[in-house]
Amino acid sequence: MPETEHNEVIRNIPLIPLRDLVVFPATLVPFIVGRPSSIQALEKAAEKDKMIFLSAQMDASIDNPTPRDIYSMGVTAKIIRTVKTDEKNMKVIVEGKSRARIVEYLSTYPYYQILAKVLREAEDHTQDAKELLKRVLSLFEEYLKLNQNANLDSIIPALRENTADRIADIIASHLYLPLDEKQNLLETINSLERLRRLNYVLENEILKIHSAYQRDGQKPGRRRPPLKDLGQKNIPAGMGGPRKEEQPNEVEELRQKVAKAKMPQDAEEKAYKEIERLEAMPPMSAEATVSRNYLDWLLSLPWVHKSREKRNLKGAEIILNEDHHGLEKVKERILEYLSVRQLVKNPKGIILGFLGPPGVGKSSLGKSIARATGRKFVRLSLGGVRDEAEVRGHRRTYIGAYPGRIIQMIKRAGTKNPVFLLDEVDKMSMDFRGDPASALMEVLDPEQNNTFLDHYIDTDFDLSQVMFIVTANMLDSIPRPLIDRMEIIRIPGYTEQEKLEIAKRFLVPKQMKSHGLTDKNLRITDPAMLKLIREYTREAGVRNLEREITTVYRKVVKKVVLQGRDHKEKITPKNLEAYLGVPKFRRSEIDKRDEVGVSLGMAWTEFGGEMLTFEATKIHGKGNFTLTGQLGEIMQESAQTAFSFVRGKIYELNIATDLHKNFDIHVHVPEGAIPKEGPSAGITIATAIISLLTEIPVNKKVAMSGEITLKGKVLAVGGIKEKLLAAYREGIRTAVLPLDNKPDLKDLPKIIRQNMQIHLVETMDEVLKIVLTRPLPQIQPKGKEGAGAMALNEGLSGGIVGGGETPPKGPSLTN
Repeated sequence: MPETEHNEVIRNIPLIPLRDLVVFPATLVPFIVGRPSSIQALEKAAEKDKMIFLSAQMDASIDNPTPRDIYSMGVTAKIIRTVKTDEKNMKVIVEGKSRARIVEYLSTYPYYQILAKVLREAEDHTQDAKELLKRVLSLFEEYLKLNQNANLDSIIPALRENTADRIADIIASHLYLPLDEKQNLLETINSLERLRRLNYVLENEILKIHSAYQRDGQKPGRRRPPLKDLGQKNIPAGMGGPRKEEQPNEVEELRQKVAKAKMPQDAEEKAYKEIERLEAMPPMSAEATVSRNYLDWLLSLPWVHKSREKRNLKGAEIILNEDHHGLEKVKERILEYLSVRQLVKNPKGIILGFLGPPGVGKSSLGKSIARATGRKFVRLSLGGVRDEAEVRGHRRTYIGAYPGRIIQMIKRAGTKNPVFLLDEVDKMSMDFRGDPASALMEVLDPEQNNTFLDHYIDTDFDLSQVMFIVTANMLDSIPRPLIDRMEIIRIPGYTEQEKLEIAKRFLVPKQMKSHGLTDKNLRITDPAMLKLIREYTREAGVRNLEREITTVYRKVVKKVVLQGRDHKEKITPKNLEAYLGVPKFRRSEIDKRDEVGVSLGMAWTEFGGEMLTFEATKIHGKGNFTLTGQLGEIMQESAQTAFSFVRGKIYELNIATDLHKNFDIHVHVPEGAIPKEGPSAGITIATAIISLLTEIPVNKKVAMSGEITLKGKVLAVGGIKEKLLAAYREGIRTAVLPLDNKPDLKDLPKIIRQNMQIHLVETMDEVLKIVLTRPLPQIQPKGKEGAGAMALNEGLSGGIVGGGETPPKGPSLTN
């Protein structure tokens, strides 16, 4: 095993030499600083990043050690707390971070500054290391019991939560050993070797204790060596020495703060009880630091403080319209909530779930809601969170425990009724440490969140007045009970005209300001912006659009700097390529001629709607059916269903009955690197196969989506709005959808209702009448007549206009 896997050099880090004390990584250690040079080093470190280098003196009797008198191996440490006891001495608590070696002394006056190399070891996961670690933990537990260590219940669980490297250091710091023996343990970088040495040391120490017990006839009491630093006298047992004069004042001050905090009764009782414990502790002990941190958290929470809400509906509506274009449903819901606040004094908090593709304004909408309601705004990103403790916090028995992210954000807001955005909730995962999604159920349940219990705070906190907003791209990965606790509002993608308006009203002024330009320097025409939207971006939102606009502005800024502030640029469709290069998207399949065995489907992804081309071909074989294009299990089953449906209609379609014996059918979905999933491609695959076998081309200007059954029924699918938006962006003006999806068409944008013809169907026979370029006289229609071409409303007109391009490559396609 290599000794280290990463070395980091730290320059100009202050050094404090210690007497009779070796500090290990991952440990909290208190000591007294008395030498003027060490106090200056401590103050300098506190001014910068609070990082300091600690190393033991070889001879504790030397008052002014030289570099030769100081061990080269020490630790980098972070200063946690300092208390000035008098004019000459300071008490300090530090947390050891990493082993480090002194490379060079950069200065020795007025204090030591060094160049240090941090040493990090590659962790050993072998079976020998695991077995040795168990043995050492067992011996250490016996050692603590024999020494009557009162912290046994907190030390042992904390050890089991750490790595072997940290466990070895924590154990070494708790052993009562001579200085040179502890220094040897510090200088043993390899954790496996350190565990072996600890195993030997613990066995000897336990043997000595047992021998003393037999000799004296009683178990020896706990013995702790005195701690000394820098010429000071020994500190009495308890790792804190004489209690400072300020201690009574500190305790009284804490009691006054608790009285003013107006906590609930349970929290107030816990606070007073913790103050009593703190009063009985040595002020510089690690336990006292833990108690102070707990009390600081209790006192910093906004138990009663609330933001004064704005209840002016017209003012709120103006703010929402200023910040976002469209999104009428969301704005209406917020205004309804504010209306309720006018009549009800203390209504429960609102829990909204914004579902939509990236870049449509879900997160920024949370800020606008906070501005419109006059509340504070906090955001918590849940992407990648896999530990339940991130939500509920750690219990205080663990070393380094802290509250969960919910309580941390409430503290940051400073009020008990902020707008709390839980971003990317669908990106959470789970492992052996628990399921954070389950922990969120209490947070987002209006019937339970008034008594939310964080493991660290250990008392109820009222979240019922918080306005929670949850954002997600997809619902598939979110547990159903969690979805039931939210009011889901779907935010679809934008049409080209909506993107144009957003660019003119929001994106262009924003980039104009951030790049220091004015309207005199640059003007982007509407046709140029439309070309940018169509040929340089292909997305449901406007995130990439803003990125491309930023690129244009950067290039113009360069010209303004070189040619003067009066330089003017006008961006038109003709010169747009000079700024952004060649268009990024090739021409779409829909502009090509109609083909046999090729159909156009609509898909719904977490990035919005997409268009998919399905290709079918037959080759001589033995009747096999092959699917390619990285199709998911559900889509493969849907394709098998479509194939079985076609085989069942061989006689009606006048297809050779020996087809399954002499030919193989191969269905492929291009862009095979992209995973695809969902049942909504059923009618699209069936159309491609029937077109192939009957040699009748499919109309490439008609897109379709629907699940198929073995009997040829067409079932409802999801994501209708997103799919039609994608089809419209591609220039499609005719679509085929299941009749059961008719209620979903009411929420379509006006531009789609006016310019697209939607055929609602119940059976596959009706689909074929619409999408094939010539009729199939052999087909015997089944089901109801007249369910074919149905307009969205009485005034809907058809017509094919515009062109389109191929969909961009993206992540997994669903439904």
